[in-house]
Amino acid sequence: MEGNLRVQKSIKKNYLFNTAYQILTLITPLITTPYVSRILGADGIGTYSFADSVTSYFVLAATMGISIYGQREISYFQNDRQKRSDVFWNTKILECITSAITLIVFYIFAMFSSNGTIFFVLSMNILAVMFDVTWLFQGMEEFGIITLRNTIFKFLNIAFIFVFVKQKSDLIIYIAGIAGFALISNLSLWTRLRQYVDRPQKENIRPLKNIKLVVSLFIPTIAIQVYTVLDKTMIGLITRDSFQNGYYEQAIKMSRMALMLVTSLGTVMIPRIGHHYSIGEKKIVNTLMYRSYNFVWFLGIPLCFGLIGIADNFVPWFFGNGYGAVTPLLRILSCLILAIGINNVTGMQYLIPTGRQNIFTKTVLVGAVVNVIMNALLIPIFKANGAAVASVVAETTIAVIQLILVKKEIKGIQVLKILPKYLISGLVMLVSLLWVNQFLEKSILDTILLIVMGAAIYLIILFILKDKFLIENTKLVLSKVIGRKEK
Repeated sequence: MEGNLRVQKSIKKNYLFNTAYQILTLITPLITTPYVSRILGADGIGTYSFADSVTSYFVLAATMGISIYGQREISYFQNDRQKRSDVFWNTKILECITSAITLIVFYIFAMFSSNGTIFFVLSMNILAVMFDVTWLFQGMEEFGIITLRNTIFKFLNIAFIFVFVKQKSDLIIYIAGIAGFALISNLSLWTRLRQYVDRPQKENIRPLKNIKLVVSLFIPTIAIQVYTVLDKTMIGLITRDSFQNGYYEQAIKMSRMALMLVTSLGTVMIPRIGHHYSIGEKKIVNTLMYRSYNFVWFLGIPLCFGLIGIADNFVPWFFGNGYGAVTPLLRILSCLILAIGINNVTGMQYLIPTGRQNIFTKTVLVGAVVNVIMNALLIPIFKANGAAVASVVAETTIAVIQLILVKKEIKGIQVLKILPKYLISGLVMLVSLLWVNQFLEKSILDTILLIVMGAAIYLIILFILKDKFLIENTKLVLSKVIGRKEK
């Protein structure tokens, strides 16, 4: 028992930790993708993308929503070591059981697959689930540890790619590096386990005790997987064209890199909101939620409109020849930044920590159905572009439904009232980027110029419109900088 002596982690510090890692995650593809896209080609990337999407369903079966449940339950017992230890071991044992069963089924599947070698290598992703304890550290709000771990293994993975992936036939080596480092990365956190949990006590080991609750969280996880992975699977099955998968993989990778910056706040907010809700501090929960929505509008809109504005300049030099189809895909998929950003706040940051996973499940299932239907209708006609449109429509549907359902609880009107300022600033930025791009070469320097110009225009317009969020945070940063200089 640790009592209430535990000092709560700073949200800002945890956000900085998580953002630092997300920036690294953003930088990594910027370093490796131009190289890999040229070495492996769109068809090689597409082959990996399709195989990885199929493997993801088995990874899903292994996790079964257990990590979401574990993170939430750990956040409830941040100040009680004994209960936290019981939650951890019961959750971890259950995850090991589901992972072991899934792994056996996956090996049988791989034996009869034409891409058997690739699937056997990708089985390390399922092993990674078996040894994953990241959710423990997230529930404890120990994001510094996670960031350090992730940073080390990201750099090792980058080095591995440049040293060992030299030709098109090195696709297996490339896949082995990604999957292998994911496994080793998860194993590394076990060295810090004793700091947070005690050894398991036999009399308290009941891994199936909360299986119903775990399953209730598993259902929305399945639904989410449908519209995040099924796109790739359906593109492969319907078009039989690995190039289409390759184009989609590269475009979705870029949009999700930007999305990480928006959702990184959510990662640190989930345990914090869960903690405050568990002790009845609903006003604090409301305040935190409003700030999260404000943050999504503030950062999500310029990232969304910015990607649309620079796509035509960015894609040719970044991916190389043969990737022209990525440009329209990137413009469509950039809209996911806003839709998923809002979904992350309403669903992951609010509904799940407050025990409303049933509402979350229903909305996500609606989105999954919309996605499947639209994929079936649009992919045969528009191929990868159709899948992109389907994803955006599905995520937007979820966002709208969730906001309607919780508008009375989290002051939905206020959330929407702050939107116009960011939309105006974002649209002015977008129009400026599209106009200036006409006079620029497709090069790294000109893309950087567009990014800097776009950011400057967006912030200037917000200052003119007297955006409270920007002004308050600017004053806060300046006060800290000045304070440090005076010291």
